[in-house]
Amino acid sequence: MMKSMTAYASNEKTEGLVTVSAEIRSYNSRYLDVVLRFPGDLVQLEERVKQLVSEWIQRGRVEVKIQLKSESEEVMAFEIDKPRAVAYHDALVRLKEFLGLKSDITLEQMISVGGIIKQAEVEKDLEAYWKIIRECLYEALENHDKMRKKEGDFIALDFKKRLMVIEESLRNIKKNEKDLLPIYQKRLEERVGALTKGMVEIDPARIAQEAAFLAERSDISEETVRSESHIIQFRNVMFSEEPSGRKLNFLLQEINREFNTMGAKALRAETSHIIVAVKSELEKIREQVQNVE
Repeated sequence: MMKSMTAYASNEKTEGLVTVSAEIRSYNSRYLDVVLRFPGDLVQLEERVKQLVSEWIQRGRVEVKIQLKSESEEVMAFEIDKPRAVAYHDALVRLKEFLGLKSDITLEQMISVGGIIKQAEVEKDLEAYWKIIRECLYEALENHDKMRKKEGDFIALDFKKRLMVIEESLRNIKKNEKDLLPIYQKRLEERVGALTKGMVEIDPARIAQEAAFLAERSDISEETVRSESHIIQFRNVMFSEEPSGRKLNFLLQEINREFNTMGAKALRAETSHIIVAVKSELEKIREQVQNVE
């Protein structure tokens, strides 16, 4: 089953006094690149988050944003830097005496310097936080995967239609390019006759030999057989359970190479026109393949 690399999902989960929100955005990329925006005091859990993401996503740039809100006592706890407060108060007293000021020292003046009152550094229960983060992220990844599958289904439907067009084109190419020997023989006779103006007797055996050589060089049966095989493999990879983007891109290159060779060998103008149309279809598939995981 094909999956798109482009998708978005979000989720929020509350357990007790803790609320976690997870947001996932993914884009095209040759390799897996996980970018995290994560609470700094929970940085020890980053590797676990990346590991969980990698279990769901094999390729693409994945931006994961996790936010945490807590009303627990550990978040509401603050502490006073008493030595700093005393030192700052003494400095204000000396300043008042130096300037001859009579005003009182207020609490606002004391805390304006910063660092006197700060949030207490309470050791967090990482396992408790990881439990809710994992559950929230898992559900977000599940929703993200559903969106990728849905987009992949649309891409697969488009591929099916274009592959049918290419297969029909192959049948027409084989029909146009069969029985080339008589055509080459006639062309050689006309060309030799035009060059010699009938003054040289044409050797039918030599003409037949040269025509056979040209027909053999223009034979595209190998290219058509390989193209048909590549298309079958392309379909099989589309419906495999493994990530298929790289394999599909490789097969597409091979199919394009076969049609380039056919274009170089084609004798009839009609065949050349068909090949140009096929290459247009292949280019449209190539653009879509870049979005497949």
